[in-house]
Amino acid sequence: MNISALYQVFLNCGTVTTDSRNCPENSLFFALKGDSFNGNLFAEHALEKGCAYAVVDEASAIKEPSERYILVDNCLETLQLLARHHRRELGTKVIGITGTNGKTTTKELIAQVLSKDYHVLYTEGNLNNHIGVPLTLLRLTIEHELAVIEMGANHPGEIKQLAQIADPDFGIITNVGKAHLEGFGSFEGVIKTKGELYDYLRNKPNSIVFLHHENEYLTNMAHGLHLVQYGTAESLFVTGQMSGNSPYLTFNWHHTTDHCNSVSTHLIGEYNFTNALAAVAIGRYFEIDDEAINDALNHYIPKNNRSQLVKTERNTLIVDAYNANPTSMMAALENFKKMDVEHKMIVLGDMRELGADSEEEHKKIIDYLDVAAFEKVVLIGEQFQHLSNSYTTYSNVQHFISDIEARPISGFTILIKGSNSIKLNSVIAYL
Repeated sequence: MNISALYQVFLNCGTVTTDSRNCPENSLFFALKGDSFNGNLFAEHALEKGCAYAVVDEASAIKEPSERYILVDNCLETLQLLARHHRRELGTKVIGITGTNGKTTTKELIAQVLSKDYHVLYTEGNLNNHIGVPLTLLRLTIEHELAVIEMGANHPGEIKQLAQIADPDFGIITNVGKAHLEGFGSFEGVIKTKGELYDYLRNKPNSIVFLHHENEYLTNMAHGLHLVQYGTAESLFVTGQMSGNSPYLTFNWHHTTDHCNSVSTHLIGEYNFTNALAAVAIGRYFEIDDEAINDALNHYIPKNNRSQLVKTERNTLIVDAYNANPTSMMAALENFKKMDVEHKMIVLGDMRELGADSEEEHKKIIDYLDVAAFEKVVLIGEQFQHLSNSYTTYSNVQHFISDIEARPISGFTILIKGSNSIKLNSVIAYL
């Protein structure tokens, strides 16, 4: 079955699923494969549970002759081709977003702002990979006026692939930093891969890139593109200045020289200033009025353990435990150092996927802690424990929890930062 014919099937179904445990009535099931699962084994079950059709890539999945089975060469590639076809059929304007840090928060800020005047589809949660992007695009309807599609990567070529699927008209790279070095091979590999979004837009007529003017890496990468720039310098499309950060970020901005706007966010960390300013610039480009932009940013509440302020009975927590890499961890530490609060405590977890650079990058964090002289420091994970340091260290988070159950901690403002796999979010209930 070619994509055009499959597209008619999709239009009749209206929704897709890749999970045989979640089969909406009349949906289209794709039998995807992974290292530990094979959706072909559950195709029959998906049809019994309510799916109208099952797309499979193993003939053995077809238990009896039926038009409800659609046999293809590769289910994942077919899903991706169907998503691209659907996106192009609708012609919705798509904003593609990637970056080492801040892309999920920036995506949500952009969507919050644009939703003031437009019907917007945007990536839910962290569904930003080779499966999540097509699934998001297949949620597009004729009512959507704009789509904000987040693109993640941990290996070269992945942003190129996602851009080919999403076919963005606009693009933004939040930043480039040291993350997933094991997959990218080097920081230069990170830059090249994130730049694949720019490369795609460079070959697309009438494309626009939203650019952070002060980021030299991005500026150098954006040669030859049509730019809408934001930053702290005057005469940019949007200019802003941070005005406070204790604990929440506040800033001023203007699009025209005769009117200055003030925003008071619920975001922790001065590193979120450029993320918020990006949302301002995109909002103004799409002619959202100033007051609506301010209102959207003032009322955005971060979630999913990203720069959240949590007040417990005993402590104030700054929870940034969704992910960590050398760039984001150093930014979090430097921001916490500047915060005007007493009794600062640090709880850091290992940074994963750094490959051969892991020991060096963890040592840099310890060196910074030695100079910063926070009142109390706890390090969790085998990488930190392996390195010589003067701090309390644990091989895993459960050992730390056992200690604080026996000796509760009170009266501190605590930064919690580490890779998601360290599970630092599990300590919140004990602090």
